[in-house]
Amino acid sequence: MVWFDEAVLAGARRDKAAQELEIPLRSLRRWRDEQGTVLEDKRPVATRPEPKNKLSETEREQILATCNDEEYASLPPSQIVPRLADKGVYLASESTMYRVLKAANQQHHRGKSKAPVSRAKPTSYSASAPNQVWCWDISYMPSGIRGLYWYLYAIIDIYSRKLVAWEVHDKECSQLASELVQRALLREQCLFKPLVLHSDNGSPMKGSTLRVKLQEWGVTSSFSRPRVSNDNPYVESLFKTVKYCPHWPTGGFATVGSAREWMLEFTRFYNHEHRHSGIRFVTPAQRHQQQDVVLLEKRKAVYEQAKLDYPQRWAGRATRNWSPIGPVSLNPEREIVQVQAAA
Repeated sequence: MVWFDEAVLAGARRDKAAQELEIPLRSLRRWRDEQGTVLEDKRPVATRPEPKNKLSETEREQILATCNDEEYASLPPSQIVPRLADKGVYLASESTMYRVLKAANQQHHRGKSKAPVSRAKPTSYSASAPNQVWCWDISYMPSGIRGLYWYLYAIIDIYSRKLVAWEVHDKECSQLASELVQRALLREQCLFKPLVLHSDNGSPMKGSTLRVKLQEWGVTSSFSRPRVSNDNPYVESLFKTVKYCPHWPTGGFATVGSAREWMLEFTRFYNHEHRHSGIRFVTPAQRHQQQDVVLLEKRKAVYEQAKLDYPQRWAGRATRNWSPIGPVSLNPEREIVQVQAAA
């Protein structure tokens, strides 16, 4: 106010002086009384009305109790909300749960991975239905002996995120990979049908045995750029889900048989229980069997009813988007090749 008065006394126009101070002229006028005396700032002691949609203490306690319940304690709100919706229960939105947990000092970053690096992507393929584009890779599974590993072969459908086939062996081999792919094709009944199989540039993926068999089965091969794991994101994400599972044994697997038993149970959980964030929090099996549309319609109905019961929670905004995910692309930042369904 002193600077403003000095500028005006020096001959400056009031609106120009206010513009230089980056304060509206109406605010400067409001800060003075009729005699020109500067008024006391009453903002720190002002009484502000509470929002109509503010959660009550009881509702906050209910959210915390649900998030800390044994059934949901190891799950983030992004997994808790759709599970509650499946039971016909609405407590709060996902963002509200995160906000309540943060206020209670229960929201902390748990990730160990580094920030992703933006790189150019290779030519992409797009899948509009199951069994059009698969990705596969091999990953280590530690044994009880340092330096000795078992090898997890895994194939994932990018449209449904279903783990369509897997095996655990004591070596990396193109012959074992070709046998796994053949079993997957027979199980999914897509032998000699249009299919893209994407992988990295490892020797088992480019081995002559596998490449000849893929040509024989009518499968199109697709490869990542050398040493760029981001070109095969779906299967890399799957391996992270596998190894960050709370039940992953920190001491490794004593035998290849124990590794297979663990993967058998994990596959059941992942395909039939895990709500996948990339497919609107339905299970991969539900998406693969194209049951997700009906389920998401039920969730939408739950939220529409909740909006009618608690309209102040939304303040005129739309409810959460429960519409099904459409076609899925592999590395979509380049030209996309649409895989045609078999006749």
